[in-house]
Amino acid sequence: MFKAIWLTQQDGATHATVRELDDEVLAEGDTVVRVAWSTINFKDALAITGKSPVVRKFPMIPGIDFAGVVERSANAARSVGERVLLTGWGYGEQAFGGLGQKARVAGDKLVALPASLDARSAMAIGTAGFTAQLAVLALERHGVHPDKGEVLVTGASGGVGGFAIALLARQGYKVVASTGRLDEAPRLQRLGATEVIARDTLSAPGKPLGKERWAGVVDSLGSHTLANACATTRYGGAVAACGLAQGMDFPSTVAPFILRGVTLAGIDSVYLPMAERDAVWQRLAADLRPEAMLDLVSEIGLDEVIPTARELLAGRIKGRVIVRMT
Repeated sequence: MFKAIWLTQQDGATHATVRELDDEVLAEGDTVVRVAWSTINFKDALAITGKSPVVRKFPMIPGIDFAGVVERSANAARSVGERVLLTGWGYGEQAFGGLGQKARVAGDKLVALPASLDARSAMAIGTAGFTAQLAVLALERHGVHPDKGEVLVTGASGGVGGFAIALLARQGYKVVASTGRLDEAPRLQRLGATEVIARDTLSAPGKPLGKERWAGVVDSLGSHTLANACATTRYGGAVAACGLAQGMDFPSTVAPFILRGVTLAGIDSVYLPMAERDAVWQRLAADLRPEAMLDLVSEIGLDEVIPTARELLAGRIKGRVIVRMT
């Protein structure tokens, strides 16, 4: 038996409970992992509350991330006792995910934990840190280096934003953080932001082109914020789009792209090929300072997940929330 968050649906409404489940309910897969730590991402909160149709079938164990130890394996690439993590691949949406004490998954979707990370640290990073690292790598590939100028990070108070600040600052970038919570400025500056600006300077409808300022942008909001970020990016700069917290729309024009040579790079962390994942995690393990993660993470137990999901969607959660399973 193991405990998990259990989602069911009745008359179109999602119901979330904490239940004791038999191992036999676990979904198909060749590897069983004893989960030590998981986390609550924005997508998990939407799934648990039913605020968005994230879950594709019911019943469901949500949780797009987890880290733990292989308990049983029929996969030649995975061995019992191996420390592993998983992010993405539709787990927690289409197949049972990580907000339970056990998970059965395809072993070839698991990443071996870097030697310098334990399971708690891996989930402190999770999909949010993984996505932020992909965005930073995209800026690097498109020639955005520290000597090029300021880099804007939107949604800075969230998990992706916080990790983006820490990762960029570690590499010597001058980071400007945009947030709707200006009281968060001291924490964002500890992460490495050199300036903190109000979200509403970017979130309203803007002009096709604005004054050039940003060498690069990491945007987790979409909508008008992304449009304004592109419109104010300097000639030859790059914008990494990795979220839609403000909206899925993109009310922009082609002007930044054809008049200033701005690159808009899309970031997908869910289905990134396995061949690339190990290198990204090794880079994360090397680049993230432990003290930075202290300002990014709070910890709860499995029984606190459901109310915390509601708090997250209400905008009352700072940074990352990790979930201990033991």
